[in-house]
Amino acid sequence: MKLEALMTYRVNLKDPVAVGPGPKGTRMIFDVVDGTFEGPRLKGRFVQSGADWLLLDGDGVGRLDVRGTMETDDGAFIYMEYYGVIVMNDKVMAALSGDTNTGYGDTEFFTQPRFETGDPRYAWINRVVAIAEGRALAGAVEYRVFEVKND
Repeated sequence: MKLEALMTYRVNLKDPVAVGPGPKGTRMIFDVVDGTFEGPRLKGRFVQSGADWLLLDGDGVGRLDVRGTMETDDGAFIYMEYYGVIVMNDKVMAALSGDTNTGYGDTEFFTQPRFETGDPRYAWINRVVAIAEGRALAGAVEYRVFEVKND
């Protein structure tokens, strides 16, 4: 098995809606404002129909639950969803407050994106198994997404 670069994307986020502590943890909702993505076979923007319904546990581990809509430069729409984990360390908290950016590897921040489209030009993405590593930026997140391939 090998990893092949699929794309890098960045989305800008609204300030979170703090739902507060509940029976499963502390819920925060981060709405997507806009964003862009680019890779060897993909390029385009994110449209305003996505969010992260983050659930933070008592140990400072965030459980990501994200959905978004991508529009390619040639007009195809791709639905993306993923679950993942982010450890909310001091660097991440500083980035969320707008003070700084994190680098890749500054914390555990991993996801498993899945894609859906009905556009025949991008039907290949419906079969992609992907993993991604993220980093927190002031008011945004950025991910490097990799497709899992055979050797």
